[in-house]
Amino acid sequence: MFAQVPQPAATPAPGPGLTLTTSAFEDGSIIPNKYTQVAGASAVSPKLEWTHVPANTVSFALILNDPDTSIQKHTEEVLHWLIFNIPGSAQELPEAVPATAQLPDGTIQGKNRRGGVGYMGMGAGAAGPYHHYTFELFALDKKLELGPDSTREDVLKAMDGHILGKGVLVGRFHR
Repeated sequence: MFAQVPQPAATPAPGPGLTLTTSAFEDGSIIPNKYTQVAGASAVSPKLEWTHVPANTVSFALILNDPDTSIQKHTEEVLHWLIFNIPGSAQELPEAVPATAQLPDGTIQGKNRRGGVGYMGMGAGAAGPYHHYTFELFALDKKLELGPDSTREDVLKAMDGHILGKGVLVGRFHR
């Protein structure tokens, strides 16, 4: 008789990663005007929801950029929203997050490209192709010890080595 060779135990397939969605538009589709500079001062942030949060998530950070623009010949992307220390128990950001540096739950909003606190609507001109606006949600194993004057670079540096998961949502826009 032949000896049976033990088979290694099958490792379960990993579950889906952190997933970021919105009811405002489909991933990769056109962003409605109410969330853009076409709406003027009344532009609001879209409601964002996430699922498949990694275990041990303490906080979230969200960065909204326009990677299709090069301002003044620099490599830096246009920052539309920087929001961090969103509690790890949160599953969404509501539509129209108020433009305040610190929210009641401890969430902090940094300054956008124009120097204003909070969300800045999309503004790509009509000439040229659609711009891709990238919402990047990071699940972190700690709260960031930063304030509202922090830059995108400050937040990225503070997150380095603490990212448990990342979800991305892309919308397109031009006037």
